[in-house]
Amino acid sequence: MYRGRKVIVVMPAYNAAETLIKTHGEVLEQDVVDEIILVDDASGDETARIAERLPKTRVFVHERNRGYGANQKTCYRLALEEGGDIIIMVHPDYQYTPRLIPAMAALIGNGLYPCVLGSRILGGYALKGGMPLWRYAANRFLTFVENLLMDAKLSEFHTGYRAFSRELLERLPLEENSDDFVFDNEILAEILWRGATVAEVSCPTRYFEEASSINFQRSVVYGFGCLRTALRYRLARMGLLRSPMFPPLS
Repeated sequence: MYRGRKVIVVMPAYNAAETLIKTHGEVLEQDVVDEIILVDDASGDETARIAERLPKTRVFVHERNRGYGANQKTCYRLALEEGGDIIIMVHPDYQYTPRLIPAMAALIGNGLYPCVLGSRILGGYALKGGMPLWRYAANRFLTFVENLLMDAKLSEFHTGYRAFSRELLERLPLEENSDDFVFDNEILAEILWRGATVAEVSCPTRYFEEASSINFQRSVVYGFGCLRTALRYRLARMGLLRSPMFPPLS
């Protein structure tokens, strides 16, 4: 709880058995966390069974693998149903430190921002933490183009460490978004479209064998999806495209 606002951490999980307990333990060390919701996307390992034994944790399992975006849709729906006021996504692969949860919750709970991102780029943590050079270069290129097309000034669009206010999530047409990885990009575009201010905090990150990461081929598909989202945003802003993601603004 932060200033009377319920804090829920959501974990979109897939084959996270080796890192889940360590991540979960560090999340619970943060006194502001009221509840953890883990959604297992039909993992092939013991992720769900391990999660069901963990304290303060609600577990939901997809019967089939539906994709990273679909996993997040379930996470946010359940968090809102549980009365979450501040909803923070933490990947259970221990790539992002849960120790930033109190800071992210405070930025939202004090009414400063409705969305907070943990940025790997601020502070130079991406390469220090082991991000492959090709992935870093793609991140910087995509972020540059996205900032240009969406009139934004974010250090990166591609972090998986995010916090949202209840009020913001309830405004977003999440079901219109992709069930794949580009969901991450689409939700930020929808937030920017609605004029919400996005805060960033510098976030240490770790790249290691057990940390989840999409392969090069999936990364290329994701990259083109990001460019498509940014272009749709620009065309909608120019009045040349109509989309449920980017409705007319009054």
